[in-house]
Amino acid sequence: MTDHQTHTLPASLTVPRILAICNQKGGVGKTTTAVNLATALSAVGKRVMLVDLDPQGNASTGLGIKRSTILKSTYDVLFNEAPIREIVMETKVPRLHVAPSTIHLSGAEIELVTADRREYRLRDMLRVPLPYDYVILDCPPSLNLLTLNALVAADAIVVPLQCEFYALEGLAHLVKTIERVRKSFNPALYIHGVVLTMYDKRNRLSVMVEEDVRGFMGDKVYKAMIPRNVRVSEAPSFGLPAIVYDMGCPGAQAYIRLASEILKREKALLSAPAEQVA
Repeated sequence: MTDHQTHTLPASLTVPRILAICNQKGGVGKTTTAVNLATALSAVGKRVMLVDLDPQGNASTGLGIKRSTILKSTYDVLFNEAPIREIVMETKVPRLHVAPSTIHLSGAEIELVTADRREYRLRDMLRVPLPYDYVILDCPPSLNLLTLNALVAADAIVVPLQCEFYALEGLAHLVKTIERVRKSFNPALYIHGVVLTMYDKRNRLSVMVEEDVRGFMGDKVYKAMIPRNVRVSEAPSFGLPAIVYDMGCPGAQAYIRLASEILKREKALLSAPAEQVA
């Protein structure tokens, strides 16, 4: 694999499943979850594209993409109508490509205000046959027009939730936002699940937050929980997902379990589509 623009995409096309990794709060493990979930899905044979919608571009660099090698980015998809297949780059992980972000995306909020079909721009580019089974959207840590584009494009949302005070309050706010998006733009959108991050079973607060969130969201909360783990924190500085950097560490193993759980829910959804719950 190289870190240059790829011209060797698989030929077989399908309309992929689109999962948005979303939380309006920063520092909850959103990008870490996006990178490692995408990696874990590709490790079991899925063709995956990670779309970096955060101007900071941490998902891109966390997969080893050097900013100097990015020729086109998600900005070009949103504003220059560049086909998504023209901007994707290979990563060090087989079957995993990334649609990278650059700092140009930082002005997108202002530019989108007056753009035609401003809420549907990403959806228009992703709801087409593509050589991927899954598209993972790494959203900005705020409920802005970039995040709205992701929610309008997505089939479902995976919500990383840090085990801290006010976690449930932030989750309730996000649920209300999702309901507004459903009513106005994307009636099929639903919460795929909530993943508890930075969990420490020795910490009473983590246990209390888990109990509260499971009481509020029930089966929507994944069984897999992501622990606080130094190796997971170190991995991005090497341009690697934690699953590649140290697959045996507790954090990497937790993300592998999360991916397995998500695929089980996906399989159940395919066998009983009428039971899709918002």
